[in-house]
Amino acid sequence: MRRILILTVLLAVILVYSGQLVVYTYDSMTAGLAKKIETIFEKKYGIDVKFVSFGDAGNIISRILLEGKRTQADVILGLDQNLLLKAVEKGILFPYKPKNVSKVRKELLYKGDFYAVPFDYGAIAVVYNTETVKNPPKSFEDLLKPEYRRKIVVEDPRTSSTGLAFLLWTIAVYGDSFKDYWKKLKDNLLTVTAGWDEAFEMLESGEADMMVSYLTDSAYSHYYYGTGKYMPTVFKEGMFAQVEYVGICRFTDDLDAAKKFIDFMLSDEVQKLIPLNQWMLPVVNVDLPEVFEKYVPKVEKYVTIDPKKVEKNMEGWLKEWEKIMIGY
Repeated sequence: MRRILILTVLLAVILVYSGQLVVYTYDSMTAGLAKKIETIFEKKYGIDVKFVSFGDAGNIISRILLEGKRTQADVILGLDQNLLLKAVEKGILFPYKPKNVSKVRKELLYKGDFYAVPFDYGAIAVVYNTETVKNPPKSFEDLLKPEYRRKIVVEDPRTSSTGLAFLLWTIAVYGDSFKDYWKKLKDNLLTVTAGWDEAFEMLESGEADMMVSYLTDSAYSHYYYGTGKYMPTVFKEGMFAQVEYVGICRFTDDLDAAKKFIDFMLSDEVQKLIPLNQWMLPVVNVDLPEVFEKYVPKVEKYVTIDPKKVEKNMEGWLKEWEKIMIGY
């Protein structure tokens, strides 16, 4: 009788979880865009979707590698171009070419092998509190000024996609001399946070005056505060674009539903939600909100790094960063 009861319970659990699509992502996604698209996706496809967050995007890959074939993940949402390289290298993505991929800006696509596709993008920027910083930095060299001592928060490149993009931005500008730059920048850092959310909390609370964030934060500030309280600055050396991707986990047990989700993320319906929920730019041609058109600064120059160079040197760069910042 007890065995029958156990089998009944197990069957009930299986029935409860069958048809559920599990999406691994990061904290700010679950607090923003995920809430909007969850309802739309479930209504459109009749598939229950569950978003599971692990802090910043950098933790997602580690989690899946730890879980292996036992992972619940069907879809991975939020890896940037640098973390994507690692995910492809570790073999945790299943390639899929979406039906509507022709709508995506071609320069944002990852090599053409479709291990993942972009769903948003935006330039990394140093954002400052206009009430406390009257002379904002306009270059990397400006960030080293004594007046900014202990006023800047950056995210850890080992755990944060934003932090990793910032590190790569400095490498794109300084090359191998990035190490010398970080040794100087260290004196002006208030702290290093694990992820973007913690850094922004420090900015909002007034604990920090500047943080590494995104160029679109100017639109965010005007939208939520009605003023340009938190503004980004365009660096004369050139800006660095971060692209976020969505892909299918190789261990998914519901490939059809996962494919539907990828197509869904590129639909006009979802892409129109990107600006005011992700505070990034859509990857397809949809109308932008007025606050974006009016307040997001235009970028005249971008700096980039060859993805192959990143793939080859990433581990070494992170070790060098650790030596500088932590001492081991």
